[in-house]
Amino acid sequence: MIRPAPGLVLTCEHAGNCVPPAYRHVFPSHRALLTSHRGWDPGIYPVALAVSRALRVPLKAHFVTRLLVETNRSLTHPDLFSKITRSLPADEKQRVLERYYHPHRARVVALLQRVLDAGHPALHLGFHSFTPVWNGAVRTVDIGLLYDPARPGERSYCFVLKRLLERTHPEWRIRMNRPYRGTSDGLTTALRKRWPDRSYRGIEIEINQALLGRARDRTRIARSLAQCLIAASTEGKNQAALPRGKRHY
Repeated sequence: MIRPAPGLVLTCEHAGNCVPPAYRHVFPSHRALLTSHRGWDPGIYPVALAVSRALRVPLKAHFVTRLLVETNRSLTHPDLFSKITRSLPADEKQRVLERYYHPHRARVVALLQRVLDAGHPALHLGFHSFTPVWNGAVRTVDIGLLYDPARPGERSYCFVLKRLLERTHPEWRIRMNRPYRGTSDGLTTALRKRWPDRSYRGIEIEINQALLGRARDRTRIARSLAQCLIAASTEGKNQAALPRGKRHY
């Protein structure tokens, strides 16, 4: 039995591609887009849920499609609303934000604050998946660990986690800050502005959708992640921040 990990919080911003009834009239000609990686992160929610259950830590998941509003983008980001909803009236956009965007973020902030109030530094892991092919190019990443290189706690944890994952599965291509930058606009980026590194570490785990197609593969990945996450957390308690060295982007 894996022991609970105090301070660990999981989120999954693109867990589903649900369209609320009030907005179904906006999407009738976009069914293919909804079921694609543009509508959600296929395969990632079962992994996040399995890790949450294995480690007995909370998971906050958002199931409304990112094509309605993108909960992993800031309010000023140009892709906050998709090309489908960008033309909605301003008051309707505000209602979307009030019903689906702000509540998810508020729940995550409240959960992290409870962790901090209990005396634990918060480790926030955001679970995402990415398409294997982007703009015609095959991505040579299986699992990406996204973090801010300027924050020693995040950097140290990711180096330890990468080493543990590679030891467990040498066939996996684990990359730092790929296929995206850890400092790009997102929920973890926003929360870093709220709390210092000593209190909050925000890391995104990006998994190639090519690894997530079958239930048995998702189960295998979740089991390995759970074991490595708890080992990395235990090891990190006694490990000083690594020197900057070469930064990975």
